[in-house]
Amino acid sequence: MFFNPRNDHICTRMEHVIYVMYLSMTIGKALNLNQDLIQAISLGHDLGHAPFGHAGEDSLNKILKEQGTEFCFQHELHSLRTIDLLAEHKSEPGLNLSFEVRDGIASHCGESIFEHKLVPWRDKTEAELIPGAEKHMPPATLEGCVVRIVDRIAYVGRDIEDAYRAGLMSFSDIPAHLQAELGNSNSAIVNTLILDILSNSYDQDAIVLSDAKGEALRELIEENYARIYKADPIITYENMVDNVVRGLFKAFMAAEQGNFSCPPEGELALENFHHFLERHPEKEASPIRKVTDYIAGMTDHYAATTFNAIYQI
Repeated sequence: MFFNPRNDHICTRMEHVIYVMYLSMTIGKALNLNQDLIQAISLGHDLGHAPFGHAGEDSLNKILKEQGTEFCFQHELHSLRTIDLLAEHKSEPGLNLSFEVRDGIASHCGESIFEHKLVPWRDKTEAELIPGAEKHMPPATLEGCVVRIVDRIAYVGRDIEDAYRAGLMSFSDIPAHLQAELGNSNSAIVNTLILDILSNSYDQDAIVLSDAKGEALRELIEENYARIYKADPIITYENMVDNVVRGLFKAFMAAEQGNFSCPPEGELALENFHHFLERHPEKEASPIRKVTDYIAGMTDHYAATTFNAIYQI
């Protein structure tokens, strides 16, 4: 949630991914699921995230809509594009991963809906992985369902910890009935929800949260939206992110056409971009697609420093 933090105690994307993997594998081991599949899905599920998290994702998606492109930007679909095309293995594009891994990565995102029960879609086909697939479509495997529900569990309490460090919220601000149902610390919330999943999912062809715990999780996420994600400092940062992403998009679109100049400090950034274009596996792809791929592959720090370098006055 908190992008490009200077506080080393604020959760990073990498830390979140490792946490999702650890919690998912804990559940998978208890339910006798495929540990290797869970690990692969967990490690790959956020590979397609743009810089600055969901704020960067939203900015890129808005830009693409304004450009009238036939494709949108959703980080889960870009994760699939990354492992299928942009990542390299033995100098060849794509990692040649199994359908089950690819599906789990593409189907991990369920932030827009609240699910107490995930039943795997066993007969899902390749067609359901294409861009535009609905977020309500569940993964094809129990392992994918575990990662999808854990992704939400992993961030809800940790975001409150980070919000406390940022002066936005603390666990004492959680309504009393939610503290009683889930706990009053990140570790307590995670422990409560993991144990609930295990007790309700054992010997079931589904990953299940009880109605009480699922409803409490839904309410806690709504609390986070009200107190954290929609807080004025976060909105201000999101506006800054939008300026940075738009500035990068404008600069690299012009650079792709060979008509962008920048201060000497930004020349290395342009060289890196042109090197990326030379190695891009889709030579016939549109400039918009290539620029989107490049920006989406940046870290928070690299995006910010690149913006500063090419627009330095």
